[in-house]
Amino acid sequence: MSVIYLVLPLAIVLAIAFVAAFIWATRSGQYDDLDSPAVRMLNDDEEKP
Repeated sequence: MSVIYLVLPLAIVLAIAFVAAFIWATRSGQYDDLDSPAVRMLNDDEEKP
């Protein structure tokens, strides 16, 4: 039995899993705001009264 019969379906299933994970992350808002966390780090040094 050739290895291609094992590797090709495994690669397809893995690719579908990665695409599904990307779609889930996009719909749940993981990529909504990429700039604020970097800027928020600079404003953490404020003095508290």
